[in-house]
Amino acid sequence: MTDTAQNIATTYDPTEIEKKWYKIWEEKGYFKPSGQGDSFCIMIPPPNVTGSLHMGHGFNNAIMDSLTRYNRMMGRNTLWQPGTDHAGIATQMVVERQLAAQDISRHDLGRDKFIEKIWEWKEQSGNTITNQIRRLGSSVDWSRERFTMDEGLSNAVKEVFVRLHKDGLIYRGKRLVNWDPKFHTALSDLEVESIEEKSSLWHFKYFFEDKSVRTQDGLDYLVVATTRPETLLGDAAVAVHPEDERYAHLVGKNIVLPISGRLVPIIADDYVEKDFGTGCVKITPAHDFNDYDLGKRNQLPLINIFNKNAEILADFEYMAKAGEPISASIAAPADYAGVERFAARKKMVEQAEAEGWLDKIEPYDLKAPRGDRSGVIIEPLLTDQWYVKIAPLAEPAIDAVKDGRIKFVPEQYSNMYMSWMNNIQDWCISRQLWWGHRIPAWYDAAGNIYVGRNETEVRRENGLDANIELSQDEDVLDTWFSSALWTFSTLGWTGDFEKDIQNLDLKTFHPTDVLVTGFDIIFFWVARMIMMTLHFMKNEDGTPQIPFKTVYVHGLVRDGEGQKMSKSKGNVLDPLDLIDGIDLEGLVQKRTFGLMDPRQAAKIEKATRKEFPEGINAYGTDAVRFTFCALANTGRDIKFDLKRVEGYRNFCNKIWNATRFVLMNLEGQTVGQSPRPELWELPEQWIVSRLEKAQQAVHQAFATYRLDLAAQSIYDFIWNEYCDWYVELTKPVLNDPEISEERKAEVRRVLLSVMETALRLAHPMMPFLTEEIWQTLAPMLGKSGDTIMTAAYPVLDAANLNDQAEADMQWLQGLIGAVRNIRGEMGLGNARLLPVLLQNISAAEHTQISRIEPLFKALAKVESIEFLGKDQEPPLSSSSVIGHASVYVPMKGLIDPKAELGRLQKDFDKVQKQHDQIAGKLANEGFVSKAPPAVVEGEKAKLAEFVEQLAKIKQSMDQIAAL
Repeated sequence: MTDTAQNIATTYDPTEIEKKWYKIWEEKGYFKPSGQGDSFCIMIPPPNVTGSLHMGHGFNNAIMDSLTRYNRMMGRNTLWQPGTDHAGIATQMVVERQLAAQDISRHDLGRDKFIEKIWEWKEQSGNTITNQIRRLGSSVDWSRERFTMDEGLSNAVKEVFVRLHKDGLIYRGKRLVNWDPKFHTALSDLEVESIEEKSSLWHFKYFFEDKSVRTQDGLDYLVVATTRPETLLGDAAVAVHPEDERYAHLVGKNIVLPISGRLVPIIADDYVEKDFGTGCVKITPAHDFNDYDLGKRNQLPLINIFNKNAEILADFEYMAKAGEPISASIAAPADYAGVERFAARKKMVEQAEAEGWLDKIEPYDLKAPRGDRSGVIIEPLLTDQWYVKIAPLAEPAIDAVKDGRIKFVPEQYSNMYMSWMNNIQDWCISRQLWWGHRIPAWYDAAGNIYVGRNETEVRRENGLDANIELSQDEDVLDTWFSSALWTFSTLGWTGDFEKDIQNLDLKTFHPTDVLVTGFDIIFFWVARMIMMTLHFMKNEDGTPQIPFKTVYVHGLVRDGEGQKMSKSKGNVLDPLDLIDGIDLEGLVQKRTFGLMDPRQAAKIEKATRKEFPEGINAYGTDAVRFTFCALANTGRDIKFDLKRVEGYRNFCNKIWNATRFVLMNLEGQTVGQSPRPELWELPEQWIVSRLEKAQQAVHQAFATYRLDLAAQSIYDFIWNEYCDWYVELTKPVLNDPEISEERKAEVRRVLLSVMETALRLAHPMMPFLTEEIWQTLAPMLGKSGDTIMTAAYPVLDAANLNDQAEADMQWLQGLIGAVRNIRGEMGLGNARLLPVLLQNISAAEHTQISRIEPLFKALAKVESIEFLGKDQEPPLSSSSVIGHASVYVPMKGLIDPKAELGRLQKDFDKVQKQHDQIAGKLANEGFVSKAPPAVVEGEKAKLAEFVEQLAKIKQSMDQIAAL
């Protein structure tokens, strides 16, 4: 055997290893499908092209890559499809911010030039996240990388829009949407954050039209509580609960709306909470989602009072009821026209106070809806938007989960999915942005709408000649619309059934096997993918095709205290900082960068300096990945603790050092090339059996998406069984000149073979470390192959199981542990041979111990073993227990009685002092009478403990004195 230890560096340096191997893997095309075996496909949830890695990406990628590498090694034709999302509003915001620094707006450039700027930025710096994904070791097929605005994907988006429109499933209408007054666009619910904020509850007096009407309290007005005074001008009613006896006689009456003088009715509706405020709420259907639904139920008019800047219109837009076009206008009070909403709020409250219709103001905590990008309060606003009629698409998507074609892991998330799908609303798909898939609809001068894949098609299909001027819709589609097509658009879907059923990629990899995602986007992405795929993807027999067979839902990554990671809290961790390390100043700068509030920044800086006084160490990719996998208990949020990362970095070091130790001890020695079980003794029989059990556990864990259990099995086997036990068990064999070279060669082979198998077992979670070591070990065992990535994953072989060996080894481990405990308690060195007495040993156990006696003596440094009868009194000994058996090591001759008595006397004096202090306190009548009973009882319990300790020490001293 050649010198192999020099192939393994003295110390484990993950940085150099990671850079080297990822480059080799990618250049040699190992991430591409093999073209052999059954297919396995995962689609990456496309991260925003503007983004950078956060802990969610790290967690998600560690899970997906582990599944991908496992299935690749299992011989499946594996594809992990990568790509990024154009992220409409996020990307547009970044480029607008860059232009603003030069005093340029997108309107100065115009749409086409602005889009060119975005593409330039995307090419220059928008691919950051793909390089970060490489740093995580993710084995995606980069040759297939897709972008949601690639030509093929854009064509798929147009095809889907046109066909849905023809099917009557896309329409344009005026509806209430989340409106961002800063970015001038509708937002999805996912783009709105509810932020806990301090606010007020304003109580206003609304006077009755009929001066003779009174409340039960004799008032000629109702007190209405609201958190949004500025919408008062758009009120359509005042609502009370139908069972609220205070107001039952007022239902059907009118009140006079303050400022405007408009009459609005008092209505009854179950939506009202009797205990909220006064039990009377103003209803503004055009500016509140709940009020909108209540207005539809009660056929109330909608009065839009805001423009797109959230300023009060000079003429309000009046609709007789929801869904109808604007039918009239109402002039705004002159003093309010053009006033921004919060300035209008202040003005209105001041007017109410001056005119006497302000009742009171109370402090109130509310959840303010803010745009996740702009940070401004979102305004519910009536605008013309494009919608998908969702109910017809939802029904088959519900059935696909009901009948088991799509399974959720854990299964409980199917209930969440069903709950939402059964109450689903039409989907607003238009956004008032310039960056994104422009809606394929054109308008003529009369406002007629024509939908088509392009203008040429629109003119051809509608008989419109060149003289008729057409203009394309200015809006773009919601980012989730293109993402909903992700599983099939990335594989080249065209919408032409005959072409698509011949598409080899679609035939091979669709439906995909598993989608790995967080629960927070089940509604916004997962459900929409299921609906769109079932509607557009067909099997060869024409039946609908699902997008994936399994949805594996993982939890969110939280900090060590269980808090959600957020920029505002300053507890965000970047997985690349854990991989590469970061100094304190760099971490502080990262955590406080962009914070507008200097007090918050100072608070976060102080907390960071306290938590990470020396910054964050570099742990390497494998340690970070293994941590994520070890924490991946399906569906549960995880608390990310740096101590776990440190522990798994130590695990990486353990594997490295164990390998190096083994190689150093095998230099210049022969290693068996083929298994020879006839030469195996207990250690080999045991470790091979334990390896088989570990393999079984890991296969089962992957099959059930319990990566935490897989990680635990790998860790326990490599560290606790292979490193701590088997390596030690081989030393007496390899160092004994009396043992045959034939046996030693086989022990060396098992030593290497088990480690090589364990490396393949761990590879999906720890790709870099395992590849580096495997390159040295595999050739020594006669194994061929360029990379561990394509080596076979360890297969199950029941013939390797050996219950007798495992039982014998359990005895051996127990006996060795008992003697080591006694040795530690007695302060005896490891070199001294000890006599051991065993009691309560059955005949079968006696035979078992005889089989392990040589190993026991060698590893526990035992001089002799003597079996005591059941009733035989052992000499003065230090003892330990294994099950029902007792292990004794006689003290005589092993300790210095005088020194031991001196040590025990010190212990006795210390405990006596503590005893006397408590006894004195309890003898004090003042303490006993004044102290709480629980405190007195606690002191009595302590005294009893000290009495017991003194008795035990005295007994030991008497026994030693008798030696």
